[in-house]
Amino acid sequence: MRSNPAPARVLVVAGTHGNERNAPWLLDHWCRHPGALASCGLDLELVVGNPAAHAQNRRYLERDLNRCFDPALLADPSLAGPDLQRARELVARHGPEADVPCLVALDLHSTTSAMGNSLVIYGRRPTDLALAAGLQARLGLPIYLHEADTAQTGFLVERWPCGLVIEVGPVPQGVITAQICRQTQLAVEAALEVLAAAQARDLRLPPQLLVHRHLCSLDLPRRPDGTPAACLHPALQHRDWWPLQPGDPVFTGPGGEPIGFVPPPGLEDQPVWPVFVNEAAYGEKGIALSLTRRESWPVSPGWLQALTELASQLAQRGAPL
Repeated sequence: MRSNPAPARVLVVAGTHGNERNAPWLLDHWCRHPGALASCGLDLELVVGNPAAHAQNRRYLERDLNRCFDPALLADPSLAGPDLQRARELVARHGPEADVPCLVALDLHSTTSAMGNSLVIYGRRPTDLALAAGLQARLGLPIYLHEADTAQTGFLVERWPCGLVIEVGPVPQGVITAQICRQTQLAVEAALEVLAAAQARDLRLPPQLLVHRHLCSLDLPRRPDGTPAACLHPALQHRDWWPLQPGDPVFTGPGGEPIGFVPPPGLEDQPVWPVFVNEAAYGEKGIALSLTRRESWPVSPGWLQALTELASQLAQRGAPL
């Protein structure tokens, strides 16, 4: 951080993926009617993540923006492209070292999977865990802890000192629905409540945090030429956050024959919980579903201290910047 930081804002990003339409529609409403979003007095920066992709109703143009924030990618001058350039712009304009810095990033997404109103955090930064714990205490939201996945890196919120993804579904790509928008707004306002309470040194966290920790991802069975040999079994469709046992039907062949779940090595004797089941955008990544382990963690006092110290630097709306 800079030696004399300016009062900082909360960055609220919608449309990191251009065909996820609900959050950008909400963000436009909030910009037109600032009183429509309960900001708890915090100063906000409302930004469309990938406006070029949004204009074309495409997830991205050349490269997934939400995989472009790896420091090595951002710093490599030999790499170009509109999505990577947009990632660099977002960090330069709104990052922790910008003229008016943002220290917290809330990245708003929707999914075709039945994730409900849920949170995604990357790794175990104390500030992220504290913010997620505060949100879980208020709304009871499930938390997907994505870590130890070398194939999926470079997420937007990782470039800010604190951040999480608010993920809501199911909703088709390119479609706006009232329920998804309402759930998104509730989660954003609850996150701002948590940050405002931390700023006022009045935040109380629960004793335990329930997380679904990433273990691995599964692809569809494929033929030698790479085409799918099976699709998701209907018994698993819309069953995100439900335990999956060995032998449970996961895939089905063209003739309707079920293919049972065979646990990956090391996971034979424990239940797993699938998330992002049949997410439309993940087919290109070779992911039909991700498997998690459900764990309850004691909430560390250090998490609260870290978030309180960070939140003390956030500006109040109307304060001079």
